Amino acid sequence: MANKPYLVVEWNDTETDAKGWMCAYNFVNHYCGGGTRMHPTVTKEEVIRLATTMGYKYKACESLTTGGCKAGIAYDYKAPDAPDVLRRFLTATAPVINAGVSIGGDLGVDYSDVLRILDDLGIGIPQTKAMKEDPDIHQGIVNHDRAEKELTYDGFKMYDMITGYGVAAAADEAWKMKGGKEGASVIIQGFGCVGASCVNSLNNMGYKVIGIADVNGLVYCKDGLDIPKLVATRLPKGELNKESFEDNYEIYPNSQWLEKECDILIPAALEDVINKDNADKIKASLLVEAANIPTTPEADAILRKNGVDVAVDFISNLGGIRIYEAVIFRLVKIEDMNDEDAAAAIVKDTVDLIRKQTRRVFEESKKTGEFTRDVARRLFTPDKSDTPDM
Repeated sequence: MANKPYLVVEWNDTETDAKGWMCAYNFVNHYCGGGTRMHPTVTKEEVIRLATTMGYKYKACESLTTGGCKAGIAYDYKAPDAPDVLRRFLTATAPVINAGVSIGGDLGVDYSDVLRILDDLGIGIPQTKAMKEDPDIHQGIVNHDRAEKELTYDGFKMYDMITGYGVAAAADEAWKMKGGKEGASVIIQGFGCVGASCVNSLNNMGYKVIGIADVNGLVYCKDGLDIPKLVATRLPKGELNKESFEDNYEIYPNSQWLEKECDILIPAALEDVINKDNADKIKASLLVEAANIPTTPEADAILRKNGVDVAVDFISNLGGIRIYEAVIFRLVKIEDMNDEDAAAAIVKDTVDLIRKQTRRVFEESKKTGEFTRDVARRLFTPDKSDTPDM
């Protein structure tokens, strides 16, 4: 029997119509971790699904210290009072956070804003009692603060690039496991931090990015887009800068991003974008999930029937939690390294792990004939929950 979510908390804002939920799917060593998202469409069911995915993600991360959680607020993150709504949500859920729920940022919520509010509330980075008494963890927090505020890699802030580079590593490893040709073509949906850093890494590895979809449309060029230029001129909130488009670029409605011919398709935005109504339109042979839960169960059945392999979300996009795990719990000790070496060590740790787990799934799938998602879920079933830190 699959684990059920251990704890779900609901919040109703007193100043607006915002609602929010925090779900601790499972505690491991009295601790769990995950992000907070803010979007008008967020639901309780979505938060539970995301928290469940985090449980699988921490298992794939080989964590011995952390289970999965997630929080979500049904509100417009672009609204002028969105920061105030976030503050009230974190204030209301502070007792749960203090019991070992380490909450961060996600869609519509910047991690630095969460940390600033938690600092104001006297919580800081959420820790268990045992963590607060561990000098190694204290050093890890110092290292984490440095990684979050100071370290960069390939021109990106560390926390802005780590997930995208991990997704690119998963795509590269899966494509090689399939025996794919060099210079494979890629289309990605989403051009926020994850999407932009992902295509930057893939471009560096020699892949040909032919399409990028943002909220305004799909920009496409069969000969390949100028990725360095598009990344350098990217607008806030993950929008492409049309002034950087070349004359030979073609513009389509963003709904057409998954219908174009390509080798690798990467959803890097919202959940459930691949569903029963559009999965049959996919022409790629490899789907790499950069977003959380971008594919519905009904779409999975279609992908399985059509022979589309999937690099699953809780492996391909685990970079954001792995950096926390590696730095806070001292799996990567960066205190005696210069900034360049520290950044390189963190990226190598994340990329190597994602490649390892992706390879493991694809090797097992080839051996057993199972769908890659079924293999991944079997290999990385989360631990049953222990208790909060009481």
